[in-house]
Amino acid sequence: MGALPHAKVRTWQRSKSPSCWRIYRTLAIVVLFLGIGYLIGKPFNDAILSSLRKLQLSKPSRAGGVLDVFQVYKPLDRTADDGVGHGCDLERLLMEHEFGWSYGHPFVGRFEPPDCDFNTVTMNLTVTSKGRQFDRLALMFLGDIEVFRTSTAEPTSNGIIWTYMKDMSAYNSLWREPQKVIFDLGNLIDDTYTAPFYVILTATFSMKAEPPRVADAILPISARRAASDAPSAFSLPSDNAITAHVIPNTTIRAVVSLAACGQATEEFWYSNVLSSDIDTFTDTVGKLNGFSPFREVQLYIDDQLAGIDWPFPIIFTGGIAPGFWRPMVGIDAFDLREPEIDITPFLPLITDGRPHTFSINVVGLDDAEDGSATLSKSVGSYWVVTGKIFLYHDDSPAATVSIPGFHQGSPPLSTSKLDIKISHSREQDAGTGVNESLSYTVRVSRSLRVKSPQSSWLQFLTYSNAGHLTERGITQRNNQRTDFTALSPDKPRNGMTVDTFSRSGAYHIAVNSTYTKTDQGFSIRASLRRGLKFLARGGNTLSVFTLAPGVSVFEATQYGNASYTSVRGKGSFSSGDTTERFKEISRGEIYRKLVRAVNGSVMLSENGSLPVLFRVDGWDGVSGRDGVRAILGRGPE
Repeated sequence: MGALPHAKVRTWQRSKSPSCWRIYRTLAIVVLFLGIGYLIGKPFNDAILSSLRKLQLSKPSRAGGVLDVFQVYKPLDRTADDGVGHGCDLERLLMEHEFGWSYGHPFVGRFEPPDCDFNTVTMNLTVTSKGRQFDRLALMFLGDIEVFRTSTAEPTSNGIIWTYMKDMSAYNSLWREPQKVIFDLGNLIDDTYTAPFYVILTATFSMKAEPPRVADAILPISARRAASDAPSAFSLPSDNAITAHVIPNTTIRAVVSLAACGQATEEFWYSNVLSSDIDTFTDTVGKLNGFSPFREVQLYIDDQLAGIDWPFPIIFTGGIAPGFWRPMVGIDAFDLREPEIDITPFLPLITDGRPHTFSINVVGLDDAEDGSATLSKSVGSYWVVTGKIFLYHDDSPAATVSIPGFHQGSPPLSTSKLDIKISHSREQDAGTGVNESLSYTVRVSRSLRVKSPQSSWLQFLTYSNAGHLTERGITQRNNQRTDFTALSPDKPRNGMTVDTFSRSGAYHIAVNSTYTKTDQGFSIRASLRRGLKFLARGGNTLSVFTLAPGVSVFEATQYGNASYTSVRGKGSFSSGDTTERFKEISRGEIYRKLVRAVNGSVMLSENGSLPVLFRVDGWDGVSGRDGVRAILGRGPE
């Protein structure tokens, strides 16, 4: 491979197409009105800007035009300088790349840090695509460390575009050093799947007054393949997701974040069945996916359980029914959230100057003939996982070793209580003995306590899933809920300031889907309701879970109906009606949004009303996913 491209200041110019000239003409008119407003006064300007913002938000996605795809999230504060009076205010181009046939061929580039001071990094991802293509998972690495995980929207024949912005200041210790930028977006191009993804990635470096605290060092829990210009994610269960590190004895706090999502037979893990039931409907929908609808992501340090995560069910843009996700994608689909585990109680053990192992595992449930269930040793194929260790240092090692009860090399005390209850039953045709329906319930509760003399990590979780398949597996309903609480009630440490945090919340998903298969094609009808909410409290440390420091309140709920019909030789037809209610309180500000998307158009509202701005009955277009099983996770290929 030749010399790697360097990240550079963004300097390119685009051709001035007729549409561009229209934009410039509009901007000229806006400037004229603002100039008049300057003479008239600020209220006039505010009214003009407010009208422009509303016009931009309510712009419909009309037939024949490029579809603006989006995720609902709280906008970033992009104000630079903020009274500091010095420092960076510049944008760097990290990547401009077309991902065509890109399996095994990630983008690889070089990043050199800017010469000015900065404490805030904002990343802008813009993607365009046109044609037919699967939704794809994408991972960004700085060296061996994953710093961003996203997924693509499914393109249309007229094209799509989306932009997502993310605060990347949590990785400041990496941005201050030269880095190898690896962006892995595996895609394929052939006669059927025709759409590449054209991606522009930039980072803006700036200086803010009173920024949140970020880690002094970050270490990877990954496959560490950057030296070979390869992405460093583990694939479970085939890989052994383990690495070893020596942790400096100046560390006063350590937190691990976990990035994990299911793919292939594990994408719809929340609708899986108990392993003893996978052959219930082989004559109609084929073999079902097993290991139950429960998943647990585990972190081990030196083979001792350090923390767990019960994952939030991510739905990618081709999942269940494509009409749900045009143009509004699912919760966290463009930025997969990473749960955090405080491993500070392990510091007496892992700061002894020796290497210690950090490993990640994903498990489900194995059920037995007597009706009991235990955590499984494995799951289906496959989960994409990595982790990061965020280290916070104190300049004086003596401050650590002087803590009463602190003995280097001593492991923390840990206790865990796990309770699993399952039930399942089948109904059969009285005459033929053929299975007609399957019902099952799974309930799990778990507590984990990890304690050292001066710190603790506590987790309490409950989970339930009720599933019901009828019509020999053609129709399926699942209703799942997870509640979680995690906290680290650290004690004062001889004058040292160590941030503590707590996090509690819940997520739920209810999906009802059915399909019809004919010689000419298939159709899918589905309804869903899902949500994520949490309350997080912490110090001034920037969290990669809440994406903010301090107190955060987050509530997002999506619900709607969608259908998809594919007829061989005649294309396909999609429709959908999805509403999202969103609220986030963070950084001392509140942001609310109510969005309804109907058949590829958007209806926005403040104060709860939903005026129809543009509407069509549906749209033609072939989903990137080919077949019922790829869309629903069951049924024929």
